[in-house]
Amino acid sequence: MQNIRGEAHLTTRDLRADIPFFTGTLGMRLDRIFPADNPRVAVFSGHGLRLRLEEGEGPTGSLGILADDPLLIAGGARELVAPGGTRVEISELDPPLVLPPTEHAFAVRRLADRAPWIVGRAGMLYRDLVPSRLGGAMIASHIRIPEGGPVPDMVHFHKVAFQLIFCIRGWVDVVYEDQGPPRRLQAGDCFIQPPEIRHRVLTASDGLEVIEIGVPAEHITEIDHALDLPTPTERPDREWAGQRFVHNRASEGEWRPHRLAGYVARDTTIAANTRGVAGVQVVGKGQGTPVFTRHDADILFGFVMEGEFVLEGEGQPPQPLSPGDAFVIPPGMATRWAGPSGDLRLLEVSLPGRFATAPA
Repeated sequence: MQNIRGEAHLTTRDLRADIPFFTGTLGMRLDRIFPADNPRVAVFSGHGLRLRLEEGEGPTGSLGILADDPLLIAGGARELVAPGGTRVEISELDPPLVLPPTEHAFAVRRLADRAPWIVGRAGMLYRDLVPSRLGGAMIASHIRIPEGGPVPDMVHFHKVAFQLIFCIRGWVDVVYEDQGPPRRLQAGDCFIQPPEIRHRVLTASDGLEVIEIGVPAEHITEIDHALDLPTPTERPDREWAGQRFVHNRASEGEWRPHRLAGYVARDTTIAANTRGVAGVQVVGKGQGTPVFTRHDADILFGFVMEGEFVLEGEGQPPQPLSPGDAFVIPPGMATRWAGPSGDLRLLEVSLPGRFATAPA
């Protein structure tokens, strides 16, 4: 069998001085050096890396080292420069998730604005619904797969605090860790993907459209090359960071009065299964007259799936909203959802999942 291995190539301006730096300071092993009479090339290994240094006059490049405890590497230094010019950055192998403070804003994003659709992971098309991302606190994406069939996905997971997938058109089959055979998400259904649950998108219908909410906005997607899905066990009560997997089906929902007069809502059970991290409801027209109110949630996001209404806010012109439009209302701002059509279906996502609403 052919023996194959990879190595990184960097230029150094002082190979002799670099040898004790890479072997002593960084704790790597010297494997090769040549020519013997006047060495120009040295090969080191360590920390999962094979590195070739060659003396020359070109750019010197940089090297990253990841460790569970970076303080145990190179005497605790986080940035070093080798004698030959190589820059070395030492950082955490699995850094903690950072939640940026929310930069509150009133925002409306209309489908008619023709924001570009960007080709993202696994060939899916993404439309950004909150361009400011509230300072990095959250991301809301409208995702499309125009042509259905098998999805070129791999087993992966997301390092997030909260993630929602809500299907608005078509269907998609996804398999999840410890949740049995593949599950089909259909229009009106939603998944809550707890932090770091392994999953894989399998197949989608033509014209699939979903709304994906992630907290924080920038988070890591990591491929799991070792796990095969589905897993042999089914553990519906398993928790990841205090959250349970949820597959909420529209057909099983019960409509009740919403927190706002003039509306009804179908709860998705996400608030209960995330211990109040987030709440997700589908909102429709009910009885009564809408009035101005204020809320104290950190983030309140809405997406119009069907029908229309007018979003009125203090200091803002009335915003007529229709299918494909999204909005964010900051805490403390007086707003009214006026003139809802009888067929209105609105996705409402709140973080946290339990908050107060009061008349303005």
